[in-house]
Amino acid sequence: MKPNKLRVIKDFEKLDSDIQEQIKLVYPYGFSQHLIEFKNKNNETVFALPFETDDKIYMVRMSVKKAIQLVEDDDDYDDDGNLRDDIREKYEDDHADIEYLAENDNYENVEED
Repeated sequence: MKPNKLRVIKDFEKLDSDIQEQIKLVYPYGFSQHLIEFKNKNNETVFALPFETDDKIYMVRMSVKKAIQLVEDDDDYDDDGNLRDDIREKYEDDHADIEYLAENDNYENVEED
């Protein structure tokens, strides 16, 4: 990990589609169970999904309700809230050369009941 990575707080919808796809690979069972809570610069409580690249640490701003809604509304996820196998394979092929995805694997194996 680079010591002085740029820290970015951003809404999921405003992220580049490549970053959105990579986040889905890291969180194939949904986002809500991985949200963290922190205080922003105005000392307000914010919930966000952490995601780290080689150059940036993203805090993808969303509430639990929003996290669930994003997955429910996304055709990349099945009715159970899991990333569809065909989509996962496509994204894995599209992003196979990105090494930092393996570093984010510690989030991936938690399945929501």
